[in-house]
Amino acid sequence: MSETAHAGHPGYMGNKDDYLKRMRRIEGQVKGIARMVDEEKYCIDILTQVSAVTKALQAVALGLLDEHMAHCVLDAARADSPEAEAKLREASDAIARLVRS
Repeated sequence: MSETAHAGHPGYMGNKDDYLKRMRRIEGQVKGIARMVDEEKYCIDILTQVSAVTKALQAVALGLLDEHMAHCVLDAARADSPEAEAKLREASDAIARLVRS
C-alpha cells in the first residue's frame, strides 16, 4: 500500500510489533539458508528451509491482506468513498499476485 493510499495509519498498526518479530524471524531463517549454501549442506535440507521461509512469508502476506480488507477497504466502503473501488482493485491485485507466487 502506498503512503497516500490510506489516510492515517495502515490497518496493521495494532499488530506492528508482531509483524516485525515475524519478519526478524524470517530474516534469521534466510541468513541460515545462506549459511547452509556456504557450508554446502544437502540440497533437500536447503529446499526444506526455503519452503519454510516461503510459508512464513505467505502467512505474513495473508495477515497483511486481511488487515487491509478489514481496515482500509472497509473504511473506504463505509465512507462510500470514490477510493473504495480502487481499494477493492488493490486487494484483488494483491490476491492475484499471492496466488501466482
